[in-house]
Amino acid sequence: MTGFARFLEILDVPPEVDDPEAVDLDTVRGEIRFDHVSFRYEGNSDVLNDVSFTVARGQKLALVGPSGGGKTTICHLIPAFYELTEGTISIDGIDIRKLKKASLRDAVGIVQQDVFLFGGTIRDNILYGRPGATEAEMIEAAKRARIHDFVTSLEHGYDSEIGERGVKLSGGQKQRISIARVFLKNPAILILDEATSALDTTTEILIQDALDELCEGRTTIVVAHRLSTVKTADEIAVVSGGNIIERGTHEELMELENGIYKELYTLQFRGN
Repeated sequence: MTGFARFLEILDVPPEVDDPEAVDLDTVRGEIRFDHVSFRYEGNSDVLNDVSFTVARGQKLALVGPSGGGKTTICHLIPAFYELTEGTISIDGIDIRKLKKASLRDAVGIVQQDVFLFGGTIRDNILYGRPGATEAEMIEAAKRARIHDFVTSLEHGYDSEIGERGVKLSGGQKQRISIARVFLKNPAILILDEATSALDTTTEILIQDALDELCEGRTTIVVAHRLSTVKTADEIAVVSGGNIIERGTHEELMELENGIYKELYTLQFRGN
């Protein structure tokens, strides 16, 4: 009965409906602009309050700061997972509310800390990024994600069953399959939400190389607590209490007297 009740809850969720005048996002360049964006979950106080920033095409913006500050919410607003309370978010100058959601989400690739894999084969899970891809394209994506050698070592290769949510795989292997999925999708905009924070150091280094390659030529937003992974970002924004309270390059933020980023960085690397 519990399962049936949950099933009915899903059926009762109203379907997403595009604006009647919504258009497709064609030839995506990848510029992202937040213009005085505020957001609150239903019945709660503001999660974001008057947030404004621009990420130019091909640039990398890193979001850092304490947990609960609003970093992941910023990421979830870009593909329109939630409706804004105030302000506008635009991609290439077009308000995302005037874009067809399928078109918008085709342009965005997300790699999260908690990887979601489906029960099925490795092939199925990689092809989820672009179901119509060829075998050669899928294998190339796996190679770029540094997972191909592991897959070919398995008895059934890409047809190996991974179990519910990838239970037969390690955390690093699951993460690399999710990265292969995004390589195959080839989006113009990339969101990395704590993509390596749950991994051991050796695995993180291996996956970080794949992520660095994935970021090349794409507009990228990175959420990270390990500040060593964001030093090379074009801009770093410190998010706290739903606001951006500091912005700049690593070098600029380290020069701020009593700066929060400087304090966080100093604490992480104390004694090194």
